[in-house]
Amino acid sequence: MPHIQQLDPHVADLIAAGEVVERPASVVKELMENAIDAGAGAVTVEIQHGGMSLIRVTDDGCGIEPQDAETAFLRHATSKVRSEYDLEAIGTLGFRGEALAAIAAVSRLELLTRPAELALGTALSLEGGVVVSREEAGCPKGTTMVVRDLFYNTPARLKFMKKDAAEGAAVFAAVQRIALSHPEVSVKFIRDGRQELLTPGDGLSRSAVYAVLGREIALGMLSVSGTGEEMSVEGFASLPACCRGTRGYQLFFVNGRCVKSRTMMAALEEAYKNQKMVGRFPGCVLYLTCRLSAVDVNVHPTKQEVKFGSERRVFDTVYYAVKSALEGDGSRVRPELKTPAPSHDTVTPNQTTFRTMTAEQYREGGALTVRDFTSPRPAAARPLSRETEGTGKGAWAPPVRRESPRPNIPSPAPAAKSASVEVPAPQAAPVIKPARETIPAPVHQPAPAAERFPAVTPAAAAVSAPETIPAPREVPAPPAAEVPWRVAGELFRTYIIVEQGDKALLIDKHAAHERMNFDRLKSQGYRPMVQPLLAPAVFTPPAEEGAALLENLPLLAEFGFEVEDFGGGTLMVRAVPDDVDPGDAEATLVQIAAQLLTTGRADPAGARDELLHTIACKAAIKGGQKNGPEELEKVAAAVLSGAVKYCPHGRPVAIELTRSELEKQFKRT
Repeated sequence: MPHIQQLDPHVADLIAAGEVVERPASVVKELMENAIDAGAGAVTVEIQHGGMSLIRVTDDGCGIEPQDAETAFLRHATSKVRSEYDLEAIGTLGFRGEALAAIAAVSRLELLTRPAELALGTALSLEGGVVVSREEAGCPKGTTMVVRDLFYNTPARLKFMKKDAAEGAAVFAAVQRIALSHPEVSVKFIRDGRQELLTPGDGLSRSAVYAVLGREIALGMLSVSGTGEEMSVEGFASLPACCRGTRGYQLFFVNGRCVKSRTMMAALEEAYKNQKMVGRFPGCVLYLTCRLSAVDVNVHPTKQEVKFGSERRVFDTVYYAVKSALEGDGSRVRPELKTPAPSHDTVTPNQTTFRTMTAEQYREGGALTVRDFTSPRPAAARPLSRETEGTGKGAWAPPVRRESPRPNIPSPAPAAKSASVEVPAPQAAPVIKPARETIPAPVHQPAPAAERFPAVTPAAAAVSAPETIPAPREVPAPPAAEVPWRVAGELFRTYIIVEQGDKALLIDKHAAHERMNFDRLKSQGYRPMVQPLLAPAVFTPPAEEGAALLENLPLLAEFGFEVEDFGGGTLMVRAVPDDVDPGDAEATLVQIAAQLLTTGRADPAGARDELLHTIACKAAIKGGQKNGPEELEKVAAAVLSGAVKYCPHGRPVAIELTRSELEKQFKRT
C-alpha cells in the first residue's frame, strides 16, 4: 500500500496555481480586478506575444504599504475578508487571497507600488514565488505588476498554450468584459505596441458599450431598465432584427462582476420569443444589482459562476425588463408623415418635398423633418393623340374633338359613325400564365405483350367493328426513366411530398441536400475554388469565436477562406470558397468558430468535418426557397435510393406516412 505524505509546499503552490491561472487571460483578469478593488480610475494593460512573454498592468489606485508588499504574495493573504461572516456578503471582485501567490509561482514577477501619502515606493522582484530582491524606488501613485515568462517552470501547462494570436484574443476578451463591468474606470489595452482599446471612464454604460463593442452593435441595441423584488436590472438588449448567430454577445454582470448565468440567459431569450428569427440569438449587456447576501460568488475557482438565493426573482426581473423594452421599441412603429403648414415650408408647384429623419428619431417614433431635397413634380397626364388612340399605351384620356373642316365624303352608316367616335377602353396588359406542371402518372409494371395485345379473330373483329371508339384524351408523357415513385408536390416550400405505392414521404429538402453536398465534398477531397472579394469583408466576431478563428487560420486557408487579424478583435476576409456566397462570409465563419470551440479544437480530422458541415449547409438549398421540379426530383431520388438517410448534424431527412395511417385518421377503417 503506498505511503501517504504531505506534498512539498512548492508543488502544492503549482497545483493551486493551475486552478486560478489557466492562461494569460486569467492573469490579466485577476490583476485588473485587484486594481479596481484598489479604487483605480484608470487601468492600462499591455501584453507581448499573447501575454506569454510580458504582461504589464498599471493602475492609479491606493497602492500597497511597504510592510505588506511581501505578504501580498503569500497564499490566502488578502485585505478584503476578515472573518467568516464577510463571506456572506462579498462586495469586492477578489476575496480569496490566491491570485498573486498563484501568478508569482509560475512566472517571473516585478512589483512597483506607492501609496499616495508616501514619497517613495517599493520595488519587489519574485521568481517562482520566491523573493529575489527588494528596494525603495521612485514611482507614480498606484501599482504596476509586470509578469514575464509565464509558465516557464511548468512545462506541463506550457505545452497546452495556443498561438500568440489566439492567446492575445483571449486576453482582449477578458479586458473587454472588465471594461464593460465598470464603465467608471478608463481601460486602455495595448498589444505588441499597438493600442486596441480605450474606454472614456465617464461612468456611462452606453459609452463603454460603444467603445468596446463598436458603433454597429451599440446602435442596434435598446435601453433596458426594470426593477424586481429587492433587485434591479439596467443595460441594453439588441433589436430583434440585430440578433446574431451565436450567444457570444450575451454579457451579464451581477454587482459589477461578469458572470455566466443560465437563468439570466433563459430569461433573455424567453423575452424574445416569437420576435426573432429561428436560429438567431439576442445580444445584451445587462447589469443586475441585488443585495450582496442574495448571491453567492464563492462557487467556482474563476468566480464566473454564481448562485442566486432566488432564481425565480432573477428570471422575472430580467424577463419583464427586456420584454418591456421590446414592446416599447419605437423603431418598430412606422413613423407618420406629417405635412407642415404652408406658412413654414414654401414648395413651388413643380417641386416635391422629401422628408428625412435621424436614426435616433426613428427609434423614438418621432416625426419626420423637412430637408432641402426637391425634385420636379411629374407633369399632368396629357390626352392621347389621334396616333395613340386605342393602342393602350400611356394614360388614357378622352379624345379632343378637332374643329378643322372634314373632307366631303359620304357619311357612313350610323353604327359605323358611332364606332368612329368612340374610343375603345384601354386593354390590360396580357397576363402570362405559367405553364402547367405535368405530374407523371404512377408507373406500373408493363404487362406481357400477349395480355396487352390479345389475338383478334375476323369474326370477333366483325362483331366489335360497330363499337364506338372513345375520343382520345390528353395524357402526360411518361418520364424518361421509369421509377416506382413520383413527386406529388411540395409543402411550405420546405418539404417534398413523394408518393410511393401505399405510402407517402415528406423529405426535408435542405437537410437532404446538405447531406448530399457533405458526402460529395468529403469523398472527392475538398479542393475549393477560391473567389477573392472585390472589397474585403471586415467584421468583429465575439472574442472567443475570434480566437478560435485566429488559432485555425491554416485550416481555414485550406478550405478557401483567406482571413487575417485586422486588430482590435476585428477580422478581415479577403477570399471565400466558391461554394459560399460572399454575403454569407461573416455568418459562415462565426458558425465555423462556434463548432470549432465545441468539437473541432483537439482533433484535426474533426475540425475538417466541422468546416465541411458548415460549407455544405451554406451551399444547400434553403427551406422556403422556390425550386424547380428537376431539383426536387434529384433530392428525392437521393433519399429514396438510400444514399441519404441523415443530415450531417444527425437530423432525419424524411418521415413516412402510410395509407393505412391516413385512413385511420379519416375513420375509414
